[in-house]
Amino acid sequence: MLPEAVSRSGLAILIDQVKTVPVGMLTVAAGISVLTGGVADAVAIIGVVGINAVIGYVTDSQSEKTIHSLKSLVRPNGLVRRDKETKKINAAEIVPGDLLVLRPGQYMAADARLVETKRLSIDESALTGESVPAEKKPGVLSEENVPLSDRSNMCYMGTLITGGQGLAVVVATARFTEMGKIQALVGEAETPQTPMQRQLDQVGTQLVVASSALCGIVFAVGFFRGYGFLLMFKMAISLAVAAIPEGLPTVATTTLALGIREMRRHKVLIRRLDAVETLGSVQVVCLDKTGTITLNRMSVVELYVGGKLIKVSKATFPLISGGVDSVFRQETAGLMVCSALCNESEVIQNCEGYVVNGSPTENALVYMAMGCGLDVLNLKEDFPLVKIVHRSERRNMMVSVHKTARGKMLVAVKGSPSEILALCARQMRQGETVPFTDEQHLVAQTENERMAGRALRVLGVAYALVDCDENRVDDEEVLAKDLVWLGLVGMTDPIREGVKELTAQFHKAGIKTVMITGDQGPTAYAIGRELNLSGEGQLQILDSTRFAGLDPEAMRALCQQAHVFSRVSPGHKLQIVQGLQGASNVVAMTGDGINDSPALKAANIGIAMGETGTDVAREVAGVILEDDNIETMIVAVSQGRTIYTNVRKALHFLLATNLSEIMVTFAANIGGMGQPLTSMQLLWINLITDIFPGLALSLEAPEEDVLDRPPRDPHEPIVRASDLKKITREAGVISLGAMGSYGYGIARYGTGLRAGSIAFLSLTLGQLIHAVSCRSEHHTIFDPEPLPSNKYLNVALGGSFALQALALFVPGLRSLLGIGSIGIMDSLVVGGTAVLPLVVNEMTKKVQSENR
Repeated sequence: MLPEAVSRSGLAILIDQVKTVPVGMLTVAAGISVLTGGVADAVAIIGVVGINAVIGYVTDSQSEKTIHSLKSLVRPNGLVRRDKETKKINAAEIVPGDLLVLRPGQYMAADARLVETKRLSIDESALTGESVPAEKKPGVLSEENVPLSDRSNMCYMGTLITGGQGLAVVVATARFTEMGKIQALVGEAETPQTPMQRQLDQVGTQLVVASSALCGIVFAVGFFRGYGFLLMFKMAISLAVAAIPEGLPTVATTTLALGIREMRRHKVLIRRLDAVETLGSVQVVCLDKTGTITLNRMSVVELYVGGKLIKVSKATFPLISGGVDSVFRQETAGLMVCSALCNESEVIQNCEGYVVNGSPTENALVYMAMGCGLDVLNLKEDFPLVKIVHRSERRNMMVSVHKTARGKMLVAVKGSPSEILALCARQMRQGETVPFTDEQHLVAQTENERMAGRALRVLGVAYALVDCDENRVDDEEVLAKDLVWLGLVGMTDPIREGVKELTAQFHKAGIKTVMITGDQGPTAYAIGRELNLSGEGQLQILDSTRFAGLDPEAMRALCQQAHVFSRVSPGHKLQIVQGLQGASNVVAMTGDGINDSPALKAANIGIAMGETGTDVAREVAGVILEDDNIETMIVAVSQGRTIYTNVRKALHFLLATNLSEIMVTFAANIGGMGQPLTSMQLLWINLITDIFPGLALSLEAPEEDVLDRPPRDPHEPIVRASDLKKITREAGVISLGAMGSYGYGIARYGTGLRAGSIAFLSLTLGQLIHAVSCRSEHHTIFDPEPLPSNKYLNVALGGSFALQALALFVPGLRSLLGIGSIGIMDSLVVGGTAVLPLVVNEMTKKVQSENR
C-alpha cells in the first residue's frame, strides 16, 4: 500500500482552536484589563478561552481520526496465484515474487513485470499523463533507461487495467513502487470543506459583521449615557463574543464524523465527506440491474431450439461427441458448442474439478455446456481462436472466429436475438440447414419476447462456416455471410432479497427509482413491473436506441419520464445520469463493474458494491456498500437527512440564544435601564449554553418521519428566511422573559447587583430550556406522543444546570460573576420567566403546524 497523507497533528488542532475571531477579541479585552489593573478579569477571560479550547480540541481530535480513516478503510486488493490457486488478497500482503492475475477493472496492486498477456491494455494516465491506454506485452526491451510511458513489458501500481488479461511477477510494492515514489513527495493534505461547512463559515462571517455593528451601537449608547469607557468596551467585546456561535464548526465536524461512524456500523463506507450531505438530498436513484438489483449469478433455465421450448432443469441431453459436421447436425449440441466458443470465460482444472472465471453470463453458458458433457478445454484446442469482436454500441452481439480441421473458419455469434435474427437466412432443423422463412422469423421473435416477458435474459445464437484466410478475417465480411440460426438461450439472475421493499421505501421518501440494464425491452419491463418501479403510475420504459441524435433538452425530458432503461451500454449510462442531472435532479448511481465507472463518477453520488465491485468502481464511488447489501442504502439516506437536520437544529438553538443576549443588553441600554449583565456573566452564559447543548442537539436520533418527507433542495440555504423570522421571534420571547425578571428586580431592589443577578439567572435558564424546543421543527411538548429521549441532551442540560448551581452557591465563582443573593420569591420569578418562553414558543409552533 502507498503511504497515506498524514492528518493534522494535535498541536495543529489546538492552534486552530485559538486562531479565531472570538478568541482574538477576548485576548484584546484581557490585555486591556491587565493594563487597567483588572488582573482577575483578565485571568477569568483567559480561563474561558482555555476551557473553550480544550472542549474544541477533544471533539475535533475525535472527528479528525474518524474523517482521516476514510482513506485507510478502502484497501486495494489484488488477484494472486499462489500454490496453483488464485486468491484475492489485500495489497499490503503482496510481496515481490508474487504472480499477479490481471483482469479488466482492476487497479494494479504493485509494480510488476509481465510474463503472459492476452490483448492487455492499461490506462497509465495517473502515472504518465497519457490519456490513451497503453498496449502491454511480455518481452525484453531493446534499450536501457526507457521512459515509464514506453515500458511495454511493465505495469505499475495504481494504473487501471482496461482490457484483456495477463500474468505478471511483482517487482516492487508500497513506497518502493513508481507511484509510491511520487506519493512520498506529497506533503500534508487537508480535508476539503463540505458545502454545509462552507455555508456555516459564511453564516459565521455574517454574524461577526452584524454582531460587531450591534455591539458598537451598544458601546456608543452606554458610553454616552455615562458609563465608563473600559466598562463599555469590555461589555461590547464580551457581547460580540457571546453573539458569535463559535461552537458551530465543532458541531458540524463532530456531527459529520459521528454520522460516518454510525453508517460504518451498517457496513456503509463513506469515502468523501461531502457524500454525507448529498445522501440527504438525493432525488433519483439509478439502480444498475446486474449485481445490484440481482445477485449477478446467472444460470440457464430455458432453451428454444428447433422450434421447441426446453426447460433446462428438467431436460436430459445426449453427451456431445463427434466432429464439427456431426455436432451441427444436432441443434442443441451446435448451440452449446457456439455458446462455449463465443465466450471469454477461463476454465481452470484443479484437484477438485473445474473452476470457471469470467462474467456471470458467459460462466452460465460454459456450465451449461459442461453439464451436457462438453469438454470445453478440448473444444477450444480443437477450434483455435483467430479473432474476437466484442459487443459495441453499434452492434449488440459478440462474434468469434475459429479455425477448423477442414480448413474452413467457424464463425460463432451470440447476443441480441433481434439483431442476430436479422442476419440469419437459414436455420438448423433436424440436422439440416434449411431456409429461414419470414414466418419462422416471426415465431422465433415472438418466443424471444415471451421468454423476456418472464424476466429472463435472452441471447440468440447462430453460426456460419466460411472460406477465408485466417490472416484476412474481417468481421464485416464474415457477418455478411448468411448466418445459420441455432436458437435462444434464456437465463435468470435472481433478484436480491429486499429490493422490492427498498424501492417502496424510496418512493415513500420521495425518491424516484430508475433501473438501468443491458437487457432487451420485454425483460427489463418484466423486472421493472415486479419491482413496482413506477409506484402508482404507469411503468415507462426507454430503449437506448432512441438516444441517437437526441438534443440535450429532449434527452432530459425522456429521462424524467422513464423508470426503466433497456439495452444500455456504458456510454448510455453516462448519458442517462447527465440527462437526469440536466433536469435539476440530484442523482445517485449504483454499480459494481468497470462499465459503471463513468456514470458512478458523473453522478452526484456514486454507490459501489464492496465485495463484488471492481477496484475502479470502488475508487470513483463516494459510498461503498461493504457487504453488497443495497437495503442499507435507505439507512444511508436516513442518516444523510438526519445529519443535515440536526446541524440546522443546533444552529437554530445557537442563533436564538445568542441573539437573546444581544436583545437584552441592547434593550436595557436603549431604555436607560442600566446594565443587566456584566461582561463575565456574558462569557459564562456563552460557555455553559453554547457548545454542549448544541452538540447534544446535533446527536438527535432520526425522527420517525425522516423518510416520509421529500428530499431537501440542495441549493436551499442552511438558514432560510423563514428560519430567521422564527429565530428572531423565539429570541425575542426569551429576552422578554429575562427583561421581565429584570424589571421585577429593579422594582423590588432598584438597579444594581440583585436585579442583574435575577436577569442573569432567568436568561441562562431560559436559554438552556430552549434546547428542548429545538429538538424538532414540528413536534411540541403538548403532543400526546413524546419524542424519544436524547441521553446526550439530558447529560448536557444536567451538567449545565449543575454548573449554574455552582455559580450561585460557590462564593469565589459567585463573586467573580457578580451574582447577588436571591430569595424564594425571586427564585419563583426566575423559574417562571425561564419556563414561560418555552411554553409560548411551543404553543406558537403547535398552532403553525396545525395551520400548515
